[in-house]
Formats: sequence, structure tokens, C-alpha cells
Amino acid sequence: MALISFVVPVHRVQGYLRECLDSLLGQAFDDVEVIAVDDCSPDASPEILTGYAGRDPRVRLVRLTGNVGLGPARNVGLDRATGEYVWFVDGDDWLTPGCLPVVAARLRATRPDVLLVDHVRAHWDDSVTRSALRDVLPGPVGAETFRLRDRPETVALLHTAWNKLVRREFLVSLGLRFAPGWYEDVSFSYPVLLAAGRIGLLDRVCVNYRQRRAGAITRTPGDRHFDVFAQWERVFRFLADHPAAAGAQELRPVLFERMVWHYLTVLGNGERIAPELRAAFFDRVVADHARWRPPGGYRAPDGVEGLKHRLVAAGRWRTFSALRGVHQAGGTARRTVRAARRRGAPVLRGAARLTRDAALLAGYRAELRRPVDPTLAVYAAYWYRGYACNPAAIHAAARRLAPHVRGLWIVRRDRVDSLPPGLEYVVAGTAAYFRALARARWLVNNVNFPDHVRKRPGTVHVQTHHGTPVKVMGLDQRRYPLGASGMDFGALLRRVDRWDYSISSNSFSTQMWERAYPASYVTLEVGYPRNDRLVNATADEVADIRVGLGVGPGDRVVLYAPTHREHLPGYRPPFDPHQLLDALGPRGRLLVRSHYFHDREPDGSGWPSGDRVTDVSGYEPVEDLYLAADVLVTDYSSAMFDFAVLDRPIVVYAPDLAAYRLARGVYFDVTEEPPGAVATTFAGLVDVFRSGAVDSSVATGERQRFRARFCVWDDGRAAERVVRRVFLGEPAGDVPGDMG
Repeated sequence: MALISFVVPVHRVQGYLRECLDSLLGQAFDDVEVIAVDDCSPDASPEILTGYAGRDPRVRLVRLTGNVGLGPARNVGLDRATGEYVWFVDGDDWLTPGCLPVVAARLRATRPDVLLVDHVRAHWDDSVTRSALRDVLPGPVGAETFRLRDRPETVALLHTAWNKLVRREFLVSLGLRFAPGWYEDVSFSYPVLLAAGRIGLLDRVCVNYRQRRAGAITRTPGDRHFDVFAQWERVFRFLADHPAAAGAQELRPVLFERMVWHYLTVLGNGERIAPELRAAFFDRVVADHARWRPPGGYRAPDGVEGLKHRLVAAGRWRTFSALRGVHQAGGTARRTVRAARRRGAPVLRGAARLTRDAALLAGYRAELRRPVDPTLAVYAAYWYRGYACNPAAIHAAARRLAPHVRGLWIVRRDRVDSLPPGLEYVVAGTAAYFRALARARWLVNNVNFPDHVRKRPGTVHVQTHHGTPVKVMGLDQRRYPLGASGMDFGALLRRVDRWDYSISSNSFSTQMWERAYPASYVTLEVGYPRNDRLVNATADEVADIRVGLGVGPGDRVVLYAPTHREHLPGYRPPFDPHQLLDALGPRGRLLVRSHYFHDREPDGSGWPSGDRVTDVSGYEPVEDLYLAADVLVTDYSSAMFDFAVLDRPIVVYAPDLAAYRLARGVYFDVTEEPPGAVATTFAGLVDVFRSGAVDSSVATGERQRFRARFCVWDDGRAAERVVRRVFLGEPAGDVPGDMG
């Protein structure tokens, strides 16, 4: 029997579940079991759980056939737990490193019925706020156990299940279960504390309580917040049914005050109770105040909070609402003053500089007052570099499937000549550009549009992305200062908030985008439209591309495409084209392509070109290079995910993985889950080709596993699925067949 049984209910936490499970299983203490309850999660959480259960015998997976909710899912896990203590941990939270040995030592030393542990709120912006433990219990905490009547102030600690370890036999004998509905922790935590004969308190932060920017119940408005009343009713019913519990009747006034505090907290949160429901919620608070008020009264708080209690007792909604309005107005005024102080005088200075750009922006704002063009779709790619990537593939499909949609491209002036003949476009920065941005119904881009672009009602913004993320992205970059140098994360999130759709190439990308860019957009996991060409290209088209590149019929073409190192501008991995060509033999051909970002020189990438070596850094589209190549050599680039669609050999050449992981951060180790052979030195790369490891059965097996994980949607119809959903309002399409 394990000392601790973790019960982890899982529903829509795919972006955070790995971090949660790793924090439970990766501690220097392994006398644990993890009961993971898949509450019919519709995202990739079930496949994540399957992977962990397959790798670690401590993980036991329970799959529910229907979604039952957090409380009932915890009950299912409790019924299967065998540990001496049960710890209910939510799938989007995680434990602090090194906490488990300390927790285990306290459990073994004191054998409490309940052990309370401390936590911090880990906010989405990477800030952390401490709990109220030191405010509630300002003196020495100590290791001694106690009963709730001895320290009634403990009631004011957060009423969640995850900050408590409960002795399983005690819990079973009590017959206590989690109730259905929201706020289920209330009707569990207080009865447990009331009935416990030995309560322990560990003054150590053990839980990171994730404060999600999007998707959390506490940030979801609706009438389900009225469930809080039923949960508190269960607490007072417990008091009535267990009069002999540890000072239950003595604690009634304390619990009553906590109940009113909780109701007012929920009511005061504008992200929970919509304005039209506030009066009805207040009426329920008034009713419960009269219903459960202790016969001898209770000690109400001082100040404004006490005034709120008195208004509830009197049922004075209008006065209560007016008080809240005054408080909010004061807060707005204080924020305005602080913002003005931060800005200082330059506001007037900016108004005096009526430059050309300012005039264009003024024109843009004027265009925003005109009607949206219901037929106009504006496309862009790679900061207006030209016609490329997922937006180009979506544009081509829209011309075929939605001919009523007029497609207009934004391009830099110096890239106009790269556009296909007949393509309608505007030049970035011109009056026509601002007019198009202001009036388009659809805006499609593989990066973000500039900050000055406003999201108009009735418009649809589509973020297609431009790769499957190996390196960390978005908010996750905050943990890697070198990779996030100069990034304004507040501005980033304002741009993300404009998205209506996020295009995802695979389940892994969906999970990472959800972490990196938390917002309320809809994910379309449909594959990458740009990869449709790789699936649909004919043998004759491939032959023509190879001829155009000067490749002979029997030549073996290796494409080398390393990624960019933001932390090392100008860095190139050790690479000698001629040594590699020696290993390839006389029919070997080498195409070398640098990353498009920062490190391309005006006259090319700087790679040598000559006999059997061609610098293709300026060649477009890159999909043609994939079709021409027999083998791809890359490092941490998303190119490997695209090239894997072709089911051709891939070699990971990662000579600086440790440094890259430390400075830039990676979501997974490409040397541990590779799409083929791996080399960490240039000599090793040469040997991969000289020895034949590039084509070995081991490399082929790795590639098949990689394809099964990342390429399942790449069936040649990704662009069609996007167009049908975004432009035609149809379902995105059926799930593609097995990649084989």
C-alpha cells in the first residue's frame, strides 16, 4: 500500500497535464500511486494519460464513458485509491519540487486525519501571490495536531480539496463524498475539518494553484455559480446530522461568517455573475442569511465588509449595488491616475507630431467607421514577405470552394515581384493597406497583425501559425529570458485576444498553443494547409521540380535546413558541405537553406555553392524543396514535421541541444523522440550517411512513430477543412484516415 494516493480528475487540461503528472512522479519520493480519472475529456488529455500509464506502473488510468464533473470524478478515483492518504490534485495544478519527502515525513510523524499544506497562486502572467495562511495564522504553526474547535480561524484558509491530504480510512468511515455541481470543494472541505480528530498544518508551499487566463470555472460567467448555495446547504446539513462533531455547534457562527464572505466574493467577481443575474444572486444570499443565521448571532467583520453584511441582512439590493458602483469608480480613477503618471507628458508631444504614419493611422481609424466588406478576406504571411505558407494554401482553396470571397494579399514593397501573376495585393504601409485592414471581414495570417489593427464586431481573425513548436513559444518564453529578450507579453496577449480561430497541425501543437497563447479562440485541429501540396503533388510535378534544381534522375538529394538561434545571432552549426558530400558519394546532391529570420545575407545565406552544393535560401516555395529532397537534415526546426508527411528519411543534427534547451527552451527533446537517425556532432552526422544508419530499420521505426504522432491530419485536405469552417460556416470535416 502506497503512503499517498493522488487522485487527479482530468477534463480539458491538455496544455498543463504533463506538468502536473511530472510534478507528482518526478519527486525524490516514490511511495505514491496516481489514480488518473479521464472524465470523458474531449481534448488530447486521454492520450497523454495513456502515455504516462504505459511508462509508469504507479499511474492507474480510469476512463469514464460520460462527463460527470469534477466532484463525481474525484469519487471514482477515491473508490480505487489504496494509499494510506488521499491527495486530490487538479490536472492543471502542479506540486512544488521537493515537497513530497517533507509531506511524507510529517504524515509519518504525526498521523493526522487531515494535513493542510500551503500553496501559491501561479498566475498566467508568471506572477505568484502567496496564500492567506500567514494572515489567518500569524503565529508559529508547529507540528502539533489539533481539532477545529481549538483553532477555529483555520476555517478561513482556502476551502479547496487540493490543499488537504486526508487519511483514507477516516474519509471512508465518514462516508463523505464530493457532491455534483460547481463549488464542490465547499461541501467536502468543511465537513472533513469538522469531523477530524487530528488536523495537521504544514507551513510549506506544496501546490502551485494555476490561475488560467482562459477556460477556468472562476472566469466563466453563467448561472452555474448559483451551485454555491446548494454546496453550503450541505455544510449546514452536515452540522445538523453530526451534532457530536468536534465542536460543531460552537463553530456554526464561524462557518456562517465564512459562508457570507464566500457568497459576497462570488457576487463581487464580475467574471462570474453577469449583470442581469446579480439581483437574483443577491436575493439568494439574503435568503440563506436568514435561513442559516445562528440563533445567538455572529461576529460580522468591520468596515466596508461589515456594511455589506448589514445590507444583506436588510435585503437592500439597491444600496448594495450602489456601494459596489462607487467602489468600482474609485478603482477606475486610481488606475487612471497611475497610468497618467507612468506616461508623463509625452502624450501631448505625440499629438504635435503629425507625421505621414500618423496621418495614415488617422485614415485607418476613419475607415473603421465604415461598414465591413462582407466579401473581403485579407491574407498575409511572414510579416508581409509574400505569398507563402498556410495562408497561401487557404487562399487557393477559398478561390475554388468559396468564389464569392475576394482574396487580397498584403506584401512588402520589396517583395511585390515574388507574387504569383494575377494575385490581388496591397503594399504594406499604404493607404490601401490600412483601408483593407479596416474593412475586411476575414483576416488570415501566420503571424500576428500589427498592434494598431483593431478587432471589429463581425470580423473573423484566423491565426494559422507557421510550424509545429519544438522551441517554447508565447507566454512560455518568460521562463527563458534569452529567448524572450525585448518581448512585450502584454502586447502579445492583446494580439492573441483578436484571434477567432487558431489552426493546429496536430494534437501536440494544440496543447502547446493552448499553453503559450491562452485566450478564448476556437482551435481548428485540421492539419497544416501548406502540407496539402506535399500529399497531393504528382510524380511528374516532383520530377519537374528536381529538373529545375539541376538534379539528375539518379541523384540523392539531401536538404540541410537548420533553424535560427535567437540567442546567438549569426551562429551556424558546424557543417562542412564537402565532407558530407564525400559520405553521400558521387550521386549525392546537397541543398542548403538558412532560416528566413535575421540570418539571411542580402546576397544569400553565405553557404558555399558549387559542384553538387546549392544554396536554396531564397528559393520559394519551400514545399518544392521538400518534394525534391530524398533526405532532410535539420535540428530544432518545424521543417521535420512537414517533411515527415512525405515519409522520407530525416536526420536530426543537434550539436548544441543542451545550450539551446537552456537558452531558448524546448517542448520536447528531438533526440529522445526523433523522426529518424540522430547526430550530435558533425563527425556523427557524416557517419550517419557513411554507415547507412540514415536508412536503417531503427531510423524507419522512429519515423513511423513520429508520423503517427504528428502527421495524422496531413491527408491533403487541411485547407479545405479550414475554408469550409471559416468561410462557409460548415463543419471542418471528418477525421482523416490512419497514416499507416
